[in-house]
Amino acid sequence: MKIHQLLEHHGINRNPFSEEDAQTDPVFKDLCIHETYHPAWDKVFGDPAEPASAIVFGEKGAGKTALRLQIAKHVEIHNETVPEKKVFIVEYDDFNPFLDRFRERFSGRRRRADRLLLEWKLWDHMDAILVLGVTQLVDRIMKGTEITTNFDRHRCRDMLLLAACYDQSTAETKIGRWEKLRKCLRFKNWFAKWDTGLGLMGSILLGLSMILLAVRHDSSFFTPFYCYLYLAVLLAVWAPWFLRTIRCLLLARRIHQHLRVGVGELSDLRQILRRFYARDWRGQPFPSKDRTDDRYELLAKFQGILQSLEYTGIFVLVDRIDEPHLINGSAELMRLLLWPMLDNKFLKQPGIGLKLMLPVELTEFVEREDRDFYQRARLDKQNMIPTLEWTGVSLYDMANARIQACANEGSSPHLRTLLDDSVTDQRLLEALGSLRVPRNLFKFLYRLLVAHCNAHTDQQPTWQISRDTFESILAVFSREQDAFDRGLGAG
Repeated sequence: MKIHQLLEHHGINRNPFSEEDAQTDPVFKDLCIHETYHPAWDKVFGDPAEPASAIVFGEKGAGKTALRLQIAKHVEIHNETVPEKKVFIVEYDDFNPFLDRFRERFSGRRRRADRLLLEWKLWDHMDAILVLGVTQLVDRIMKGTEITTNFDRHRCRDMLLLAACYDQSTAETKIGRWEKLRKCLRFKNWFAKWDTGLGLMGSILLGLSMILLAVRHDSSFFTPFYCYLYLAVLLAVWAPWFLRTIRCLLLARRIHQHLRVGVGELSDLRQILRRFYARDWRGQPFPSKDRTDDRYELLAKFQGILQSLEYTGIFVLVDRIDEPHLINGSAELMRLLLWPMLDNKFLKQPGIGLKLMLPVELTEFVEREDRDFYQRARLDKQNMIPTLEWTGVSLYDMANARIQACANEGSSPHLRTLLDDSVTDQRLLEALGSLRVPRNLFKFLYRLLVAHCNAHTDQQPTWQISRDTFESILAVFSREQDAFDRGLGAG
């Protein structure tokens, strides 16, 4: 007997439980993302008009990634519905590129994961968020999806300075991409290289004068005194270029040294800085020191640019912190990476809502912390959900929602119709409650369907799953899940 025969008999056109990961689950992404919610959804999502932070702890498979995808989808709908009060999304869920670049700054024993992450600071998180946000915004501006006609010169300057430091796209050369952005913003810098023009013009005039004197055979102007004079004039006309190049090089070196999660050539950054008038970047914040003050100012500039594009808030979605190869699921390493971010000033920035989807293993470290940590993090003000719990009833509702999402038009199947009457409602809810999280629910129900179909032939099909099959599969699955919880199985 085949699974699709069983499902078609009950009016279901696809298997609702074949996928386990929300990122690759078409049933969830196409059919359930607007209908299936965890009871804590409202607290996590909040109000897009007033972005607020939320910290969610959940075990593997509890639906943290699904929450992130739902937040992103609902923000997209909000932006279409209220285009004058949009929310900008930054998905901070792939730490590998940033950790790899960060690791390249160290050598020897300092490259070990535990020692390396001791060096990771809050400003590194802020730089990573700006890299993601600025690169995304530059892409949109260059594609024409964001209209910048209302940008004044200061907004254009801020956007170009942020792009110089944080645009990490590899689609084009850095200088070529920055020049395209400058043209899109209609930022005029015609006389930014006046010092180069002065040097070239002075050199040409001096050269022509010497040629003219040589043609006239006037040797009185080629004495040592005049040779030194010509050299002094040459140095004088090139002095502004030399001094400005040195200033740009020193600033570029400081940025390159202290922007530890970025990638790019020092020479590219120096050349871009030379394309500004000196007054445009003098006194502006740059990520050129190991401190958060400059990063807060840069985030404020980024928010100001977004406000000019009718974005009134930013959602930063933090997820999959246990997946980087440097972390490799270690709770201690996750703590070292995450703890700098648990800062009340950072989490409570006006107009920015950080949504942290964190592994439940970190709750043990939170409980062990001292008073100074709690005063700095103020978790009582961060909409914290200590555990993303699912009851048997909520998992039963989720299973029914997925089945109905996959149902043929005109039919209304549910989980109860797939099971024999000998499996009582109370026993069903108890069994589902023991599964704890949606991923275990999907695995169990998929395995149950396979076991039932393997036990019957196409010629003598049975359309309901017996109690014996239900109990035997549940017992085996529970043993495997216990082994997984102890770290002794694949789950």
